[in-house]
Amino acid sequence: MVLLGTIVNGIAIAIGALLGSRLNGMRKEIHETAMQGIGLVVIVIGLSMALKTEDLILVLIAIVVGGMLGSWIGLERWLNRFGTWMEQRVKGESQFAAAFVTSTLVYCVGPMSILGGLDSGLRDDHQILYTKSLLDGFSAVIFSSTLGVGVLFSLVPVVVYQGGIALSADWIAQLLDEKALDLMIQQVTAVGGLMIVGIGINLLKLAQIRVADLLPAIPIAAVCSFFF
Repeated sequence: MVLLGTIVNGIAIAIGALLGSRLNGMRKEIHETAMQGIGLVVIVIGLSMALKTEDLILVLIAIVVGGMLGSWIGLERWLNRFGTWMEQRVKGESQFAAAFVTSTLVYCVGPMSILGGLDSGLRDDHQILYTKSLLDGFSAVIFSSTLGVGVLFSLVPVVVYQGGIALSADWIAQLLDEKALDLMIQQVTAVGGLMIVGIGINLLKLAQIRVADLLPAIPIAAVCSFFF
C-alpha cells in the first residue's frame, strides 16, 4: 500500500498531539535521550540503504555534484528563511495558528519527508516514514504540551504533502521497465541512505550537515542510472 507510511505518520502525529495536550511539559533529559536513540536508529537505517548499491562511484558523483549544486542554489538557506518568514507571519496571531504553522514546518520542511515519500512510492518500503513517525510523534508531544491543540491539525498538510510525493513516485515507477526501474531504485536508495545518515548525525549533534543542500543528488542519481 503506497500511502501506508504516510498514514502511519499522520496517526503518530495525532497520538503525540493528544498525549501532549494532557501534559504540562516533558523533562529536557527525557526528550534528549529519546532523540539520541532515534538518531542512532536513523544512522543504521541509512547505512543499510547506502550499502545496497554496487556502484559507489556513481553515488559519490551524485552526492558531490548534487551537494555543490544544492549549496550554490542555497536550498538549506532558503528552507530556513521560509520557516522564519512563516513564523513571523503568525507571531501576532492566535496560539492555534502558531502551533499549526510551527509543527507543519517541522514535519514537512526536511529531506526525510521527500526521501520517505519517494521510498514509499518507488519501492513500497515505508521504513523511512516509520522512523519519521517516531520523530514526529515524539515532537508532537513536546509541541502540543507547550503550543496547544493546533499541532494536531498539522497532520493534514503532512498527509497531503507526503502522500502526493509517494503517489507521484508510484506513477513514475509504472512508466519504466522493470530493469531500468530496479537500477534507478538501487542508486536513489543508496544516495538517499547517505542523506539519512546525515540526518542521524544531525540528531546526535555530532556535526551540522546541510542535508537539504544534498537533495539534488537524488535526481542526479536517477538520471545517471540510465547512462552508467
